[in-house]
Amino acid sequence: MHKLFPAIQPYATHRLRVDTPHELHVEECGNVSGLPALFVHGGPGAGCEEAHRRFFDPNLYRIILFDQRGAGRSTPHASLDHNTTQDLVADMEKIRVHLGVDRWVLFGGSWGSTLSLVYAEAHPARVLGLILRGIFLCRPWEIRWFYQEGANRVFPDHWQEFIAPIPEHERHDLLHAHHRRLIGEDEVARMASAKAWSLWEGRAATLLPNRHVVEFFGAPHTALSLARIEAHYFVHDSFLAPDQILSNVSVLSGIPGTIVHGRYDMVCPLQNAWELMKAWPEARLEVIPNAGHSAMEAGNVHALVKATIDMAAQLGRPPKAS
Repeated sequence: MHKLFPAIQPYATHRLRVDTPHELHVEECGNVSGLPALFVHGGPGAGCEEAHRRFFDPNLYRIILFDQRGAGRSTPHASLDHNTTQDLVADMEKIRVHLGVDRWVLFGGSWGSTLSLVYAEAHPARVLGLILRGIFLCRPWEIRWFYQEGANRVFPDHWQEFIAPIPEHERHDLLHAHHRRLIGEDEVARMASAKAWSLWEGRAATLLPNRHVVEFFGAPHTALSLARIEAHYFVHDSFLAPDQILSNVSVLSGIPGTIVHGRYDMVCPLQNAWELMKAWPEARLEVIPNAGHSAMEAGNVHALVKATIDMAAQLGRPPKAS
């Protein structure tokens, strides 16, 4: 059973200014001459954690992590200005150029899988391979499943706390009701909505209750950026055309991929991964029988670490882009 690699510290950190007012936190770990891999965090708005460095063998990989606009250690915190999917894709390219990376492996889960796929479809010549978890394709039914009608039937107890800040007459559209509070001037209402939103996600993310996952989602710094930025994206259809990812998936032809998805993922149903696998012949889907959505569940950790080891073996030293 594969476990996370031992904790490591970055050998370099960067502050990369992109569009005003945004400045991104970027860090590099592992082997400076290794196979470049970009960790693409979820949310949007969740930010990176130290544990995210540990999915990769530091002897094999040059591990690059960044906090997306408004998330984690990037500034300004929870900012929605100039914060769209297209902005984040452009940021990834700026990071690649800034670090002198020719081609890289993308590793992303949940929203990180979304952003990795959108980037790969825009810049396929820069992608060596994809390792994806908890596939999220940002279609309207997926948003409705988790924020209006679907997952609430599995977690009716936790659902009560998610809807608690919203008056009865607004509960027919919980996404927009929370969004109004998250972008409003009432700080108390904003934080109440942020905490309810983020804890709902944290409690639904694992097959079995996990205190550490819930604590991460419930921390005020994470809760505010996660809730504000997620709601901002979701009311705008994640700034994607209808069914954009699956419609353009043929662009990924020739790019190897591993998809890891928990059988009991209540945040992003397995159907998403199944449809992606059917549309992308180079991808291999591994369904984890004893896991939900979180990357930190033991079955998901095993499969993801194995995927990074296998990807490095498959790719060897990365070829140059043509």
